[in-house]
Amino acid sequence: MATGLLDREIAFFHALREAGVSISLAEVLDATRALGVVDLIERESLRAAFAATTVKRPAHRPAFDALFDLWFPPVTGEPSTTGRDLAARPAGDGDDAADPVALREVLRQILLDGDEEAMLRFARETVRDLGRSDAAPGRQSWFSYRVLRGLSPETLMATLLDALLAGQQRGGLAEKVARQTISERIRRFQEMVESEVRRRLAEDRGPDKLAKAAVQPLAEQVDFLRVSRADMAELRRQVFPLARRLATRLTARRRLGQSGRLDFRRTVRASLGTGGVPLVTHHRPHKPHKPELTVVCDVSDSVAGFAHFTLMLAYALSEQFTKVRAFAFIDTCDEVSRFFSPGGDVADALARMSAEAQLVQFDGHSDYGHSFAQFAARYPDAVGPRTSLLILGDARNNYRAAEVAVLRSLVAKSRRAYWLNPEPRAYWGSGDSATAAYSEVVDMVEVRNAVQLEAFVSRLLPT
Repeated sequence: MATGLLDREIAFFHALREAGVSISLAEVLDATRALGVVDLIERESLRAAFAATTVKRPAHRPAFDALFDLWFPPVTGEPSTTGRDLAARPAGDGDDAADPVALREVLRQILLDGDEEAMLRFARETVRDLGRSDAAPGRQSWFSYRVLRGLSPETLMATLLDALLAGQQRGGLAEKVARQTISERIRRFQEMVESEVRRRLAEDRGPDKLAKAAVQPLAEQVDFLRVSRADMAELRRQVFPLARRLATRLTARRRLGQSGRLDFRRTVRASLGTGGVPLVTHHRPHKPHKPELTVVCDVSDSVAGFAHFTLMLAYALSEQFTKVRAFAFIDTCDEVSRFFSPGGDVADALARMSAEAQLVQFDGHSDYGHSFAQFAARYPDAVGPRTSLLILGDARNNYRAAEVAVLRSLVAKSRRAYWLNPEPRAYWGSGDSATAAYSEVVDMVEVRNAVQLEAFVSRLLPT
């Protein structure tokens, strides 16, 4: 029994790692020790213990809960039917009990009462009665669509509102609150149905077969070029925690390397007290170098999400650099540093940049060559011997002049230069991509999501 539980625990943590949740061996050991101090019969206590020892970011909790429900389901097999279960079912024999019309009436009453326990039992029973599909002899599958289509809980809104607002005036605050309450209860019922379907599928096929489908990609793993509005909102919330983690890592590196060059005079003087043997060496104070950072980014529609997120991260890390300057372009270039003041609202800064910056001179299609030429001509002091130059974009130049010589001169003037490309490397050089020409001049790095961006910025930060 104990061996089986440990095997299931190990498989569960392996699935979390596959989903992108970082879990160390020490955390796995802590979670295993927690098994000895929690009541294993109390499923929620086990969930809380595993979450407390392994989940470090709130954004990872939904993935944790979805996988926990697969590996540690609330019930196994066919849930037992109690007297309360029978009371929640329509009267009649087995065929009548699966009648969708009668089941809809039961669901309407449960939604009206708001009883979570009755709703959960009803979800399990309706999945059993309506969700099974016998695809072949001896083989069966389960579908939440069949249950929700048969019950159509969203169509009960009107009758539920009539019941909740009996004798009250419609159209006011009371109706708004009632509508929101009913919508939330319907959503909870749909989630219970989907959870029960996953439980039965995991029991039939094994939880590892459903792990990928059960977990939404973490926001930091979503490709910048496919990021949705909701994902972008989550990425914005991650910017400053990400900056703090990187800054902490940098501080630790500096602390470990705080000794500078050997101070020969002080070392020899100290050795006089030990007969001329330098038992203790003395070093000059370590003075970490803080370079300047110049960011030049394409903000055309194809890469806008990537550019916006990277600009936010650059300014969140501004204290790690002597100076941060930002430039944006579409077919011409403009400095946008003025929109990013310390402590300002980042979303407002991005909106102002889009509305006020002069980024279009011709037709509004990306023109890297003309933008680089304008940048070099208008801002000659933006790149110097202390500058780390960061170029962001997919290098899709619409078959226009690349002006590689201009970029080469900018790279030569900088302390170091990188190009971050959000396109998959397999697409580089295809169609109107100028990556082949630009990658000969500057180190081009594939950065498709926030995880890869964090890894790159760790390299970029000064030491």
